[in-house]
Amino acid sequence: MRVVQVLTQSGGGPVDHAVEVAVGLAGRGIDSHVVAPPDVRRRAGGSAGITWHDQEATSKRDLAGLAGLARLLRSLAPDVLHLQDRRAGWVGRGLARSLPRTAVVYTLHGVADGLSDHVAGNLLADRRRRRDRLYYLHGERWITRWGRARVVSPSRAVADFAVRHVGLDPSRVDVVPNGVDADRFRPGPPAPSPTPSRAPNGTGARPRLVWLGGLVPVKRADVLVEAVALMREDVEVLVAGDGELAPEIRALVADRLPEPVRERRTVTLLGHVTDPAPLLQQADGFVLTSAAESCPMALLQAMATGLPAVATAVGGVPEVWGPVAPDLLCPPGDPRALAAALDTLVADPTLRADLGARARERVLSTYTTEHCLEGLLRTYATARAERTR
Repeated sequence: MRVVQVLTQSGGGPVDHAVEVAVGLAGRGIDSHVVAPPDVRRRAGGSAGITWHDQEATSKRDLAGLAGLARLLRSLAPDVLHLQDRRAGWVGRGLARSLPRTAVVYTLHGVADGLSDHVAGNLLADRRRRRDRLYYLHGERWITRWGRARVVSPSRAVADFAVRHVGLDPSRVDVVPNGVDADRFRPGPPAPSPTPSRAPNGTGARPRLVWLGGLVPVKRADVLVEAVALMREDVEVLVAGDGELAPEIRALVADRLPEPVRERRTVTLLGHVTDPAPLLQQADGFVLTSAAESCPMALLQAMATGLPAVATAVGGVPEVWGPVAPDLLCPPGDPRALAAALDTLVADPTLRADLGARARERVLSTYTTEHCLEGLLRTYATARAERTR
């Protein structure tokens, strides 16, 4: 069976997910291909076992890139075409009827920011645009039916959106949670002896928390900074990620955490981090402040590393983290609630150790790459059977 993963993005959770899926399929002896911008191959180090095809389609106005993508997909003639972002989804589903032997699967990783509040728990992450309903509701319904595609959602919350708001047939929507490589993301070795700047958990040094994501409006890094400014406990927060809001967040840190405060509470912007695994292994906890999510890879990576988390109760996050620590789920956009939850976590090393162990166990029981692959292979088999009818 030839399975082709298609991406037009160069970074973010869907990219990490698609590459891990491709690697996992190759490990099972499947003819696994990835069509993606060249940056994805470079960041993945090529990933042995995958056949890579560099192809850029930078926007819906990049007609040459989109045409090149369409030609490449036709030439590959896959048994399963798995479309991993919105732009890829439009091209692949549009081609579906010219690929009569190809089963088409589209993962709806999340909802457009202008419609994000249509998912339970989410806030509206950006202004509502007139074209949102046309493009992301009516258009999605039409192109999915045209392409006879099966739709995968990583969370029940987004699957419910696809049925209730997009209008998809519930029998064609499968919930397959994202999975994480639990060998790559695993607890680190015991911390070394204390140093003036860093010490193991519980030794009196400031606990270190990690925030991981793009510095874009939906991730609400501003709420993180405001919450740290309101905290009682000493803490060190490392922000791993870059984006359009980096200058604004840096200025907010300087304003809300002036020099005297920084002796006790700091927020440090690290910029883009290529491999977050070592950073997570050196942390005491994780923070997620998003206004909208589905099944965030960053949270799964932190949990697999054995980190406790404070997270906003948006989208599919309660499905992932709620069974571990519902009291550490916060309303989105609420710095005071976030600060209180962070204080609870930071003040209690025993709680952190207990929740960290439970977090890893939850990943091992439900959210590994293998769990995800099993779910996707069921979807692929159903989609192929439907294609032959």
